Amino acid sequence: MKKAIVTGANGFIGSHVVKELINQNVEVIAVVRSPKSNLIPLAGIKNIKTVYCDLSDIGYLIQKIKDRDIDTFYHFAWEGCAGHSRTNELIQTQNALWTTNSVKVAKELRCKKFVGAGSIMEKDTFSAVFKHENKPIKDYIYGASKLNAHCLSKTVAAQLDIEHVWGIITNAYGPGDCSPRFINITIRKIIHNEPLVFTKATQIYDFIYITDVAKAFYKIGTSGKPFCNYIIGSSNAKPLKQFIIEMQQTLAPKRELRFGTLPYTGGNISIDQFNTEEIEKDTGFSANISFSEGIIKTMNWYKDNLN
Repeated sequence: MKKAIVTGANGFIGSHVVKELINQNVEVIAVVRSPKSNLIPLAGIKNIKTVYCDLSDIGYLIQKIKDRDIDTFYHFAWEGCAGHSRTNELIQTQNALWTTNSVKVAKELRCKKFVGAGSIMEKDTFSAVFKHENKPIKDYIYGASKLNAHCLSKTVAAQLDIEHVWGIITNAYGPGDCSPRFINITIRKIIHNEPLVFTKATQIYDFIYITDVAKAFYKIGTSGKPFCNYIIGSSNAKPLKQFIIEMQQTLAPKRELRFGTLPYTGGNISIDQFNTEEIEKDTGFSANISFSEGIIKTMNWYKDNLN
């Protein structure tokens, strides 16, 4: 890979992928919403070309980008990954359409491969929605849209004859992410000495540090097989309770943990759904940062930047 486009380049995942690509001597065209967007995540990164384009106007990239020697089109731009917009069905449905439109743009720009970013919630949503008599919770609106984006973009790519690869992220975490995700919420509770109360935490989880996520996307962009989807995880999936205990022992060994206090209304993905054998076999990727090392780095960043 010599040249790549990255949409959502100033986002948590997109910015780290940009850094990884630059480290691998890949020329990057970074696509962000507008000149008013937060460009701090891209600060200090040399040798990138920035192009401004809103997701709703993604078709204009064909006019704004003159290059026609681009190897890979990475698509990370997604409105409402966290917060209230995550459960807005109109916004989330539109994201799926924008993803599909991005495949068409990639084809027009003569890119050889389209790489999309999925979520483990795709698998959770599928099982929850089709389970007899189950009432899906509102968080599955996001998961359903990721699944929809996966299906639509892959099908359109097949019709347009452009390679399609999909990375299904388990749970990314690390410095730079301020979203209300589990790791971040728990670290904030530890820092502010708030009670550490949880559900029974028996559901299966996997967490992968952000620099490993970036390396995985580089790998599937270069070596991923066309029309395959890859689980991007640490290869160490286990019950959430075990991760919580490791966080407590690593970050706050004197703090008390209380399990079963909060209700749990989500699903429970089987451990085989977190299998990373395919990405390891096809690309040689394996995660380098252990969970304990990753959460220490993340907590230190929180203390330096947000406390």
